[in-house]
Amino acid sequence: MTTGQEDPGMTAGRAPDARSGRSQPFRSLSRAMYRGFVRDRAALFFSLLFPVMFLLLFGSIYKSSSTPKINVVEVGRVTVLDQARAASHQLDQILTVTHTSSLATALNDVRQATQDAAVQQQGGKLIVHYSIANPTTAGVVNSVFSGIVQAANQAASAHAPAYQLATEQVEDKSQKPIQYITPGLLGWAIASGAAFAASITLVSWRQNKLLRRLRLAPVSTNSVVTARITVSVVVAIVQTFIFLAIATTPYFGLKLTSYWWVAIPVVICGTLAFLSIGLLVGAVAKTQQAATAMTNLIILPMAFLGGAFIPLTFAPQWIQQVSYVMPLRYLVVGMQNVMSRGDGPASALPAMAILLGFAAVLTLIAVRVFRWDEI
Repeated sequence: MTTGQEDPGMTAGRAPDARSGRSQPFRSLSRAMYRGFVRDRAALFFSLLFPVMFLLLFGSIYKSSSTPKINVVEVGRVTVLDQARAASHQLDQILTVTHTSSLATALNDVRQATQDAAVQQQGGKLIVHYSIANPTTAGVVNSVFSGIVQAANQAASAHAPAYQLATEQVEDKSQKPIQYITPGLLGWAIASGAAFAASITLVSWRQNKLLRRLRLAPVSTNSVVTARITVSVVVAIVQTFIFLAIATTPYFGLKLTSYWWVAIPVVICGTLAFLSIGLLVGAVAKTQQAATAMTNLIILPMAFLGGAFIPLTFAPQWIQQVSYVMPLRYLVVGMQNVMSRGDGPASALPAMAILLGFAAVLTLIAVRVFRWDEI
């Protein structure tokens, strides 16, 4: 007989079914999103493998940063340094010392970053020449030699201090770290702009069937390529002048050298090199997302390995060697030579030749794998 009252057991029995019904859409959506994530190779790469790659990169660069190795060149006889090395073999774990009799050669080596410091002794005066290009290295150099002089004076404590330390910047005293930051960031901006413009535009035109229309239209391939190169070069030159206009304001204090204008042909050569990278990526990528991922994968690590973001002075030797195959290294060094170090136009020629050679090789490869239509 019906009493009008629901059986509590029946009510309790239906509650789990109701909760299960409400959670079913959540589980289905979660499962679908998970499967979509796992099947998206680009998402997997940039979520999992890309961060691990940077961990390996920075871990390798800074794993020995607690005991940096300083390359020092002795100009003539420096008895203070020789005695300090003889008294403490720990200095040899910090310093790598070479010798020369030419002060001009030693200063040029420091200016070109092949040596971290040049040291000479004049009586009781120890003179250390360093470069402002890497403030961290300059600070370590000054600290090490300050300790050497202090130890030498303590050894002669019965007398007045026998030695004095003098530090001299190999560049003009008015130069600041912005002199070396600007070429690095500008090089990265030019590389990114040229590579992304070529790769994404090419894939987009292929997907929109615009490449097919251009192929059938009375427009030569040379015209299409020349137009793309012209636009990219103009954009790179505009980027350069914007960077210089901002960096030379009193707030930042960039001081251009007399040969700064040589940076323009270096920028043009760098643009051609990174356009070739973009052309190659655009030739093999099937979607804009893939083109973006591939270009990021090339340009971003290169910014670190090529010295655009951080100096590689304390990096392991293998990373320094790898940087020599990075075109961004030559773009940055070429601009630094004429914009910051005050070297003549001839100093930029090797970098320009390497960039043009790189552009020629990759362009030939891109032409071989290029396709007008989607596969």
